[in-house]
Amino acid sequence: MTELVNYIAEETGLTKADAKRAVEAFEKGIVEGLKKDGKVTLTGFLTFTKKHKAASTARNPRTGATVPVAARNVVTVKAGSKLKDAMN
Repeated sequence: MTELVNYIAEETGLTKADAKRAVEAFEKGIVEGLKKDGKVTLTGFLTFTKKHKAASTARNPRTGATVPVAARNVVTVKAGSKLKDAMN
């Protein structure tokens, strides 16, 4: 996070403290959006989607024992066209 804060401060002329608050507000906005709507889209850049994974079982590779895995929510991230294009 430090590198991003420093980059934003340099690019915008904000102080590092202000840039840090901006990054924290961005993070909070993503989390709140996922809680409320289950999806946050930064058009053309990234899409965050909350998905529910049902309870399942897994195997401990060391002992071979079966281990229950509780149901949980996970977040998937999909790159948008602008990000994909920028990488090529």
